Amino acid sequence: MAINNLAAAKKAKNDEFYTLYSDIQKEIQAYLDYNPNVFKGKTVLLPCDDPEWSNFTKFFAQNFERFGIKKLISTSYAPNSKPYQIGYQVSIFEESAPQYDSNKTESQGKIYTLERDITEDGRIDVDDLEWNYLKGDGDFRSEEVIKLRDEADIIITNPPFSLFRDFLQWIIEADKQFAIIGNINAIAYQEVFALIAQNKIWLGTGMGRWISGFIVPDTYELYGTEARIDDDGNRIVATNNCLWLTNIEHGKRYQPLKLMTLADNNKFNKKLKKRTAYEKYDNYDAIEVPFTDAIPSDFDGTMGVPITFLDKYNPNQFDIIGIMATTKISEYNFGYPFVNGKKKYARILIKKK
Repeated sequence: MAINNLAAAKKAKNDEFYTLYSDIQKEIQAYLDYNPNVFKGKTVLLPCDDPEWSNFTKFFAQNFERFGIKKLISTSYAPNSKPYQIGYQVSIFEESAPQYDSNKTESQGKIYTLERDITEDGRIDVDDLEWNYLKGDGDFRSEEVIKLRDEADIIITNPPFSLFRDFLQWIIEADKQFAIIGNINAIAYQEVFALIAQNKIWLGTGMGRWISGFIVPDTYELYGTEARIDDDGNRIVATNNCLWLTNIEHGKRYQPLKLMTLADNNKFNKKLKKRTAYEKYDNYDAIEVPFTDAIPSDFDGTMGVPITFLDKYNPNQFDIIGIMATTKISEYNFGYPFVNGKKKYARILIKKK
């Protein structure tokens, strides 16, 4: 049910879903494990972030010195510009600040920056965040925020579900490093898959239940056994349909997938019982592999594998040929796969190196 609610949120443009601190920490740590200096001397931008409520700003501010960040910038979108109105609550932090302006708080976005020790306590952390109002509403496509994008080295956030395509293109055209959260279905978007096939972007360290949940507004109805309220009163929904998309290297990306021969899979792989496997597609010269752990080690031709294969994809082990996911034929998309006249689930086409 939580998945259905997220889909409805996209349709209604209710994009107020905040990422859990633990999920941010888990993902970012994977990049640091691979390259401890990934953030050193870098300007990090967190757009679309609503810093007073979001965990992205808190996480990077608390780890500013440990990561060696040069400058942290975080921006928010004006409440009055959001298509889904849920009522705006001014935080104590904002209302008590000398620059607080009741005429601006709902119509203009905010910018938070961190780069110096304003408290003079000998360290730079969350207590040293400085903020002010943006001139505009904080839309990432505005000239004001585009300048911040161009200043940044790395962009990290959970962008609005309804604007994912536009947001990713906004990053790519500026040639920035990034890590963003999106829906698993985004893999099949023509412009997204082309970048994946060209090895310009890839999945982060996990997808589905690897992302443990999102904090949602009080107006969001909680359904199902995986929706909960935590000890701090946050309303959390867990989904199985989101992922991290990035172009920052991490170690999981190079872990080889262990494979059995085709004969051993047929003999020992219990998942293949009563399943169509290794038959040729009617409409493409490739064989059907219904599970990632059923990829045969001794087949050198093209194979159609589940979309979730990308979570195990090692660019040193496989080449991505294309995708069979929609009726639209393009450079990388070859239409839905069929075996003996029966339509199969969407498949990614791969070959062993």
